[in-house]
Amino acid sequence: MKINNCVVRRAVDSDAAAVADVWLRSYTAALPSVRRAHTDDEVRYWLREIVVPNQEVWVATADGTVVAMMVLDGEDLDQLYVDPPWRGHGIGDRLVEVAKERRAAGLTLWTFQVNAPACRFYERHGFVEAERTDGERNEEREPDIRYVWRPAGAAL
Repeated sequence: MKINNCVVRRAVDSDAAAVADVWLRSYTAALPSVRRAHTDDEVRYWLREIVVPNQEVWVATADGTVVAMMVLDGEDLDQLYVDPPWRGHGIGDRLVEVAKERRAAGLTLWTFQVNAPACRFYERHGFVEAERTDGERNEEREPDIRYVWRPAGAAL
């Protein structure tokens, strides 16, 4: 798939529905064995009313269509989802670059242990495993991993 006019920019309120669509499709494709803690409608509400208007949300668009989304919350890379047909085209890489530019002192993130492709992706981008849990602290009750990225020379 050729990426025409791919743009990474801050999300605006009118992007919320498209951000939710990307989140839902990507989660479903990447994590088929993970029980979702919220319905589609609850996810749409959360993104539309809470996340997009109040947090630092970035989108990647191709020909004006949202194809990926990322949320930065403090030093947390809180969400990063790429629409399944757009995976493997460097869009996630571009979003991680933005995250590192925006949080030059370092980043942390959580991903589920079953999401091996995400683990490889973050490790390829210099994130280091810092903690594994049994999932007791997340809504899905799914074992997860906390990753940390610090710029070269910085202490973990």
